[in-house]
Amino acid sequence: MSLSLSPHRQLGELLCDATRQILWPLATNRSDNQLQCRVGHGQATYHRYDPRHSLHQITYGVRMIEAKQQGASAAAWLSTREISRRRYFAGTISPLNLLAHTCCHEFAHLLQQLDGKRFRGSVHNRHFYSILDNLHAQGYGERVQSYLAERAQRQGLPLSDQRLEMPDPASARAHWQVGDKVYFGEGQGHRVGHILRVNRKTCTVACPALHGQLRYRVPLTMLRREEESA
Repeated sequence: MSLSLSPHRQLGELLCDATRQILWPLATNRSDNQLQCRVGHGQATYHRYDPRHSLHQITYGVRMIEAKQQGASAAAWLSTREISRRRYFAGTISPLNLLAHTCCHEFAHLLQQLDGKRFRGSVHNRHFYSILDNLHAQGYGERVQSYLAERAQRQGLPLSDQRLEMPDPASARAHWQVGDKVYFGEGQGHRVGHILRVNRKTCTVACPALHGQLRYRVPLTMLRREEESA
C-alpha cells in the first residue's frame, strides 16, 4: 500500500480488503456476480448493483471514515445508532467498531440484493435487519473488527477501540434556532436553507427548489452555519 495515501484512505483500503476476504465468500456460492470495492473521495458510502455486468460495487467514503473517528461527527451516522440500539459489539461505539460495522452494513445490502428484498423506498427494511443481525450473530462483525485492528496496527494506522464520547442532544440543540441559515451535504448533495423546526436530534430545514421548497430532516451534527454576508 502506498505511503503517499492519507491514513483515512489507507483505512478505507483495509475496509475493502476485509469485505473481500471475510464477507464476500458468503455470496460467492450463491451467484456468479462480481464484487468491486473502492474508496470514494467524499462521505458517500453505499452498495450499488449493476445488473448489466452482474457487478456489486461497495464504496467507502474517505470522509465517512474521518467522521467516525470523533463522537461529534460520528453521532449523525446510522451505523452509530444501529450499534447502540441493536447492541452490536455490546453497544460500544468506537472508531474500530463503527468501521467494522460499516463493512457489515454495506455487505448486508449486497445479500439483500441477492435475496431480491431491496426495493425503492424500502431499503432498511425488516429483511435487511434480519441479514445484518445474522451477520453479527454469526461472528462476522467480530471477525472484521479483528482483521481491521490487526492490519491497522501492523501498518501504524490510527484506529482506536476506545469508546467515543457522544454529544449531548440538549447541548447540540442549543446551538440552533428557527430561522438560522444553514447548509449541509457536499458535492451534488450540498444544500443551503433555513431552519423551520429544531427537533430532539435533527432540524427541519427548508431549501429552495425549482418549484417552491423542499424540506429535510438533518441530524444536528451535520448542520453548518451559513454566514451572513457583511
